[in-house]
Amino acid sequence: MLTITGKAIGRRRPLFEDFSVPPPNDRGDGGPLTLRELIAHVVRGEVAAFEERQEARRLDRVLSPQQIDEAAARGKVDAAGRDPKLGPAPKVDVDVESAVAVALEAFIDGLYLVAIDGLEYRDLDAIVRLEPDSRLTFIRLTFLAGA
Repeated sequence: MLTITGKAIGRRRPLFEDFSVPPPNDRGDGGPLTLRELIAHVVRGEVAAFEERQEARRLDRVLSPQQIDEAAARGKVDAAGRDPKLGPAPKVDVDVESAVAVALEAFIDGLYLVAIDGLEYRDLDAIVRLEPDSRLTFIRLTFLAGA
């Protein structure tokens, strides 16, 4: 599994909790994997995970007595993270290819960098080398005022 990390220049805390995605399957043509293809793979995987979480939230959940007690101790018992008066959250449709295009455009525009196992990549067409336990880090850049 590839571990995905998000960092921002000037911040100690990560942008999001680390998560994992399976490595890309063989492309079929035996050719090397480019950074462009890797970013697209990660985005597609996260869109699929978002859609699964969204669908799971739409279903009614039944809490165990232990889960109720733990939630009550924290101060709020909530079966699915939604307000019962409002009903289920509306389904959000995500265009996967638009999400991939936005991620690639943000890279081209210099909004973030990508490092794989500590090696920085600046070209979308660069060949990437992945190990079974590689760490892919997205680094959000912060622009100076007046830049």
